[in-house]
Amino acid sequence: MATRRHPRLHDLLGHLGLVPFVFFALFPFYFMFVTSLKSDAELYDLKAVPFLIRQGVVTEHYRLLLSDTLFGRWLLNSVVVSVVATAAALSIGTIAAYALARLRFRGAESFGLAVFITYLVPPSLLFLPLSRVVNALGLTDSVGALMVTYPTFLVPFCTWLLLGYFRTIPREIEECAMVDGCTRLKALWRIVLPIAAPGLVCALLFAFTLSWNEFVYALTFTSAADQKTITVGVTNDLIRGDIYYWGSLMAGAVLGSLPIVGVYVLFLDYYVSGLTAGAVK
Repeated sequence: MATRRHPRLHDLLGHLGLVPFVFFALFPFYFMFVTSLKSDAELYDLKAVPFLIRQGVVTEHYRLLLSDTLFGRWLLNSVVVSVVATAAALSIGTIAAYALARLRFRGAESFGLAVFITYLVPPSLLFLPLSRVVNALGLTDSVGALMVTYPTFLVPFCTWLLLGYFRTIPREIEECAMVDGCTRLKALWRIVLPIAAPGLVCALLFAFTLSWNEFVYALTFTSAADQKTITVGVTNDLIRGDIYYWGSLMAGAVLGSLPIVGVYVLFLDYYVSGLTAGAVK
């Protein structure tokens, strides 16, 4: 009764329930940021509080990362590989998902299940046969190897994700477009894809995140310093034997996560609507 009389109190209590989830989501980023601004003396002081900065803020870890490593090159490689692999996977996955959702042919359901099972195969089992493909294409030790291999796990993921979304779009919309003279491809391009924009953005964000954070293939197929991505370059250059440059490692983690944060903020509305579409249609 008290919450009904005071709507603001009701809203406040509702938002308080989100506090643990927000804390759980933001705490790793906070810890990385705080650690990247501590001096080495404070980092290795066992009596220091790990969650607070007591001896002053320093920027030497960022200077070491940006001036003594190829961080800028690694960032560029990650952006190029993620954009190309995501675009290829989204294009192929969209066509495959639409075919499985709309076209009737023998073995469609089995093929859809096979696509999902392919996504579940761990990368540690696939990098050996993929290495032969990379060698045959002449892409050894280059970012081109990652552009070719990343779609092997992104395409099944995008296909399975978009398959469920396309099934929520009424067939009658496409049938009306085809009655008016559209071919199936025109109906897909002009009718279905604009309606499925939230689902496409959701698949894009997940695929971009997966390719940005991928480690096994990036470690296996690239060894030259200027061909590495952030995930491999930062860890390889800042972990030397038993010496860990914790401050610079955390600085690399902070800077490496900013592009992902920016992409999610940019497409936040489409992302939320894409996640909730199946619950309201």
